[in-house]
Amino acid sequence: MFEIRVICEPADTDRITQALTAVFDTGPARQYPTRDHQRVRLYFTADRQPTSLESE
Repeated sequence: MFEIRVICEPADTDRITQALTAVFDTGPARQYPTRDHQRVRLYFTADRQPTSLESE
């Protein structure tokens, strides 16, 4: 398990969340403003998705 931090424009949060959840097993994103309040910090707890061989 690991953590991913992304700093992005507020309009990009949904797109980034969808992209990361497609690649990793993630928990819900924690969202905080940056210090300048112009962008957003997203934090995800993530794990790699099991491959088809691991699920057998």
